[in-house]
Amino acid sequence: MSSSRNQNELTLPGSDAPSAPPRLVAVIDIGTSAIRMAIGEISSNGLTRTVETLSQVVSIGKDTFTDRKIKRSTIEDCVRVLTSYRVVLDSYGISSDDQLRCVATSAVREALNRLVFLDRIYIATRIQVEVLDEAEVARITFLGVQSTLKADPNLATARSFVVEVGGGSTELLVVEQGQVTFSHTSNLGSLRLRMMMESLKTPVRMEREFLESQINRFVDQAFQQVRFDDAIVTKLIALGGDFRFAAKELVLDRVEDSLATIPISKLEQFVDRMLPLSVDELVHDYHLTFPDAETLGPALLTVLTIARHLGVEKLRVSDVNLRDGLLTELASDDIWSGDFRDHVMNSAVDLGRKYAFDEGHSRHVADLAGKLFDQLQLHHRLDARARVMLTLASLLHEIGNFVSISGYHKHSMYLIQNSELFGLSLLDLQIVALIARYHRRASPRPTHLVYSNLSRGDRVIVSKLASILRVADALDRSYSQRIRDFSCAVEKNRLIVTVSGIDDLSLEQIALKQTSQLFEETYGLSVLLRRSRQ
Repeated sequence: MSSSRNQNELTLPGSDAPSAPPRLVAVIDIGTSAIRMAIGEISSNGLTRTVETLSQVVSIGKDTFTDRKIKRSTIEDCVRVLTSYRVVLDSYGISSDDQLRCVATSAVREALNRLVFLDRIYIATRIQVEVLDEAEVARITFLGVQSTLKADPNLATARSFVVEVGGGSTELLVVEQGQVTFSHTSNLGSLRLRMMMESLKTPVRMEREFLESQINRFVDQAFQQVRFDDAIVTKLIALGGDFRFAAKELVLDRVEDSLATIPISKLEQFVDRMLPLSVDELVHDYHLTFPDAETLGPALLTVLTIARHLGVEKLRVSDVNLRDGLLTELASDDIWSGDFRDHVMNSAVDLGRKYAFDEGHSRHVADLAGKLFDQLQLHHRLDARARVMLTLASLLHEIGNFVSISGYHKHSMYLIQNSELFGLSLLDLQIVALIARYHRRASPRPTHLVYSNLSRGDRVIVSKLASILRVADALDRSYSQRIRDFSCAVEKNRLIVTVSGIDDLSLEQIALKQTSQLFEETYGLSVLLRRSRQ
């Protein structure tokens, strides 16, 4: 087991000296080839300091990418590692659920026996493992690297391509002037590529050609979805251990914890030097661990290919990793507000424009739905995450018109389900899709498979939010955005929505009568729209 203690600080909002003792937390990342843990301190002003890191090799990725199952022996190796981590956690007094977050990525997510793995870990260690999907990994990666982008003036105004080549997948984020404009995850991973070559018995002389063909396919597919603007300067930032190693070899005067800069010409020479070496030669000559040696060549070549496609002259390397993002998330009071929420909204607006949505109407309905959500807080008792789900569904509730006006609410659900919205997990995306689907016509039914497969808690969230969206949509039935403010009050089992400044509300009242049944079924309140007497 490798362990290190350091004083890394992740810059978060707040600069005053802490007024209370820091809170100890820990994050564990179960990856394709190692289980890594970081112990951190969160001060009262939101600053996070990493005090100790640990890492131990496991072979989950090799099992999953070869046989689609994690071997029993590998599961027990993971149990031993996590049991030893539990001893460390106990020594720090980290015992409650809100102090620890343990996540797993593609190697566990894709394993057919992942439930067996998760249950065995919990039984043996009392550690609850959360399996992240691709969108959640992208969100957490961005949280980790966000402070780096903000701190550098050159990056703050540029278009930054942030890439991390993991063992099982590659994450690509595009951030323009602080806003995420694109995120994409591919199952092109460095260890996965290595295992593919071994399974196909690729001759050594053909390995580079094989890798380049796979990598170019990924890059071509990803870049087809990115809008380029020649007026904005493009930067490329790489994350991950493979590039920390490259920076160590190529940047002799690097300042610790700062971005390292590698000229692409130097990176090309380095790749040409590394790729022909066998795994054993890399281990012997460069003192790499065996798993790190296996992934080095494919990872380096992937980022070099991206650099060539972008035409950049320099690569920047960041020390940020998934654990940094997890610590940032633990330190945040609510990631579903502020900057992160804005990034998610921008992603939804971009999706809406792709399907030629009525932006004025959709934005207005989203604003009305948010106001209803706030005024009905005592009745729905939902959190900031639910408010974001409602806003996203409001923005996208009519994109199905792009397919057909007939039954467009069902088309909206399909398009949302099969799109990528930055920061949303697959479950989040399903909830947003269902809220949009139920904004008109039939109420949710047990025969609706996507809805019925949700947990009871999530079904309730869908019903509560879809019924609010119905009211908000009815308030703009004229598509004129004329109703901008209102007040809500509950009187005798009725929700009274009072609007001032508009004399004739008959169109909206008819719309409410047609669509408010779900609201009454969910909240036990009929809805009455009336004009203010003042």
